[in-house]
Amino acid sequence: MDDPTLSNQRNQSAPATPRLNLPSRMSDSSFHLENVPSRSMHINRLLNSSYNSSPSRTIYSDRFIPSRSGSNFALFDISNSPTSAEGKEDGSGTYHSLLRAALFGPDTPDKKDPLGPPASRNIFRYKTETKRPLHSLSPFGLDESVPGIIHSPVKAPRKVPRSPYKVLDAPALQDDFYLNLVDWSSNNVLAVGLGNCVYLWNACSSKVTKLCDLGIDDSVCSVGWAQRGTHLAVGTSNGKVQIWDASRCRRVRTMEGHRLRVGALAWSSSLLSSGSRDKSIIQRDIRAQDDFASKLSSHKSEVCGLKWSYDNRELASGGNDNKLFVWNQRSTQPVLKYCDHTAAVKAIAWSPHLHGLLASGGGTADRCIRFWNTTTNTHLSCMDTGSQVCNLVWSKNVNELVSTHGYSQNQIIVWRYPTMSKLATLTGHTYRVLYLAISPDGQTIVTGAGDETLRFWNVFPSPKSQNTDSEIGATSLGRTTIR
Repeated sequence: MDDPTLSNQRNQSAPATPRLNLPSRMSDSSFHLENVPSRSMHINRLLNSSYNSSPSRTIYSDRFIPSRSGSNFALFDISNSPTSAEGKEDGSGTYHSLLRAALFGPDTPDKKDPLGPPASRNIFRYKTETKRPLHSLSPFGLDESVPGIIHSPVKAPRKVPRSPYKVLDAPALQDDFYLNLVDWSSNNVLAVGLGNCVYLWNACSSKVTKLCDLGIDDSVCSVGWAQRGTHLAVGTSNGKVQIWDASRCRRVRTMEGHRLRVGALAWSSSLLSSGSRDKSIIQRDIRAQDDFASKLSSHKSEVCGLKWSYDNRELASGGNDNKLFVWNQRSTQPVLKYCDHTAAVKAIAWSPHLHGLLASGGGTADRCIRFWNTTTNTHLSCMDTGSQVCNLVWSKNVNELVSTHGYSQNQIIVWRYPTMSKLATLTGHTYRVLYLAISPDGQTIVTGAGDETLRFWNVFPSPKSQNTDSEIGATSLGRTTIR
């Protein structure tokens, strides 16, 4: 029989079993940790004890570990390309290479490339991106070195030939800023005033015909074709306007009304407007017996520019008084007045693409092309060309226009509107390029200068294909004379 004293000593020296803070209804005898292994694991888990978690159960905690599958590691010089044991990229390696080249350029080194810069784990070191052109936003850019990618060709900018395809000698073509001696008809016939004669050049057959001779006491100051048909108006230095039937080489009628030379003509169906050095504009209906229907007298100097809008509702006039006026069919006073130019306004052109868009150009002291919205009566923009603006004409095929210039560069400029970026600058004339006309198909222009030459240029695309060359004058016919 054991000694009770020893038994009590053993009980006192034995370590006390940890007690839990249990409700009063539960006793220690009814709850033993050593007999409940699942609950012991749960307690250990709460105490951050090491344990083996079940692979089929997701354990949530207070730590957030973001997914790196959507991270842009290449942007921060961090490599995240998985490799196999042999050091080769897995099946997605090719895709990663293509994507890296498309997003960051073909010069971005692979992080496994021993020749590339050493990899850095500093995630806060930002790599500056290089500006890419707009077309490089396609999935794989324009890198021809990327294997397996077939690139569609990029449309090249349109090239404007820098040389005329044909040159005509035009003896006695006057070097006078205020005259308008060249016009191109809808039937593809060019009319040119040379001295006291008018000559016709057929663009299809290159045949030259002498239409009229005004005699030694008179000279040609302006020519203008009717919008349709074969009627040509001729303004003379004696202040008269003659109407000729070009198909028969016969004068139809002569109309008076001006006291001085008639340097500007503009047709609106059967209505003919004429501007003169006597500062007036006369409206004539060639169907009526009277020489004119009305006279407009707001300019204070010679009228040198006249153009009807494409809808035949508005007439723009420019004068040596530096003024640009806009009239309607019934007004006797201008409905709009623009006084921003500081030199004579001869160059006037209405846009065929936007109703009410008017362009005007000033002379030597001005040198500017200005754009106006006659619908809202606003000044849109101004472009300083650096030289005298002699003529303006819009393309009917594309939203572009051509200007010809005098002092001091004698150049021809093709502009893209509304950015007014230069598509081409054409040179060749040695005098001021005072005369300009456009072919009926809208692809070719002809320019005339005091150097007594007419030069033909292919500047605009065809209406069907804006990337094909013009068929007019595709081959040079050499240099000939118009009379």
